[in-house]
Amino acid sequence: MITTPGGRPAGPVTSSVAVMEEQRVSGGGPPQWWRHGPPWLNRWNEEERGARWPWRSTVLLTVFVLVGSNYASHQQVERASLDSFARVLLVVGSGLLLWRQRYPVVVVFGTAAAAMVYLGAGYPYGPVFLTVAVACFSAVVSGHRRAAWGAVAMLWAGHMLVAHWLYRRLPPSRDDAAPWGQEIVIVTWVVAIVAVAELARTRREQWARDRAERAQAAKRRADEERLKMARELHDVLAHSISVINVQAGVGLALLDSDPEQARTALTTIKAASKEALGEVRQVLDTLRTPGDAPRAPAPGLSRLPELVEQAGSAGLTVDVEGDPPRLAPGTDLAAFRIVQEALTNVVRHSGSRHARVHLAHDKRELRLRIDDDGPATGADAGGSGNGLAGMRERAAALGGTIEAGPRPDGGFRVLAVLPLKVKAKEDDR
Repeated sequence: MITTPGGRPAGPVTSSVAVMEEQRVSGGGPPQWWRHGPPWLNRWNEEERGARWPWRSTVLLTVFVLVGSNYASHQQVERASLDSFARVLLVVGSGLLLWRQRYPVVVVFGTAAAAMVYLGAGYPYGPVFLTVAVACFSAVVSGHRRAAWGAVAMLWAGHMLVAHWLYRRLPPSRDDAAPWGQEIVIVTWVVAIVAVAELARTRREQWARDRAERAQAAKRRADEERLKMARELHDVLAHSISVINVQAGVGLALLDSDPEQARTALTTIKAASKEALGEVRQVLDTLRTPGDAPRAPAPGLSRLPELVEQAGSAGLTVDVEGDPPRLAPGTDLAAFRIVQEALTNVVRHSGSRHARVHLAHDKRELRLRIDDDGPATGADAGGSGNGLAGMRERAAALGGTIEAGPRPDGGFRVLAVLPLKVKAKEDDR
């Protein structure tokens, strides 16, 4: 049992962030690009939102189609030679790809129509199909799969009519019907293009979901860190300012009748304010340089005697029963802050000048019980909403519970149950 009336300032402590991070489980390495998307995906999204036009790829593709079709014309002498109309069709089909992210449906049908007219005019087979493939890919990836399938089906149906029934009436003259085996090759290519486009669309949607989940996880972590800081600042300041408030009242009351006691009260105020400033600096330092190692150990139940002395300087006698077990840093910090807040609430809101802290534990959990005999001095019996909410948040973060309320025989009780082994939380993706 510990009962001390004196007061002694404690050294600065670090914020809870570094300590809490020790209990998190590492994700096991950086995320893979195939899980979250390649770097060029963000550029694709910018183009899709209208931030950019795909000029470079469209120009390169247009040049490739023109050069490749010219080469194909020399190889396929039985087909009609390329003239100005053929080159206009090739440029139109390729140029439409400039709008493939903004108007994918229009572009896929436009390129298919240009290719159909090109084939119907008897011009040589070649890279003209590449424009349709790119437009189909863009349409499927952007979610317009039915339009892409419809455009490809229209082109294939047109090719069937030209190659097997209308070839006698269309250039080139004396052209023969295309072999049916050629259709199998065309269908195979169409299926392959659509399959690749569908796979790309599926992966892109998955990457978008992953990005949204990561953004939500980052926001959630930022909110958790903000709440941790708020709890830490509240616990640090509420305790010290409560001591300062009590001692300031004592000093004012005894300033004329007992100057020596008033001097003692002022000394306690100075020590409490110095301690509060030191702890606030540690919290702010952690905010400025979150990656640095803490410069002082976080408080734990080993500092319970100091906490009892500080409460004694505020006129509260505290009896401590039981010995704390060896705890993980995060659990030790949470237990200390819960006891600190409970004693602060007794000083601020209870008419009792006596409190009891009871510690008990088994292999699974630590039980903290803080009792006072009351009566309450105002409507905020037991503590303010922020103080009790902070205690509950600390306990919940570790998988524990907090019960706080009036006792049947009078007074107020805070009962905290904290697990000795904290379950590791799975990292956010």
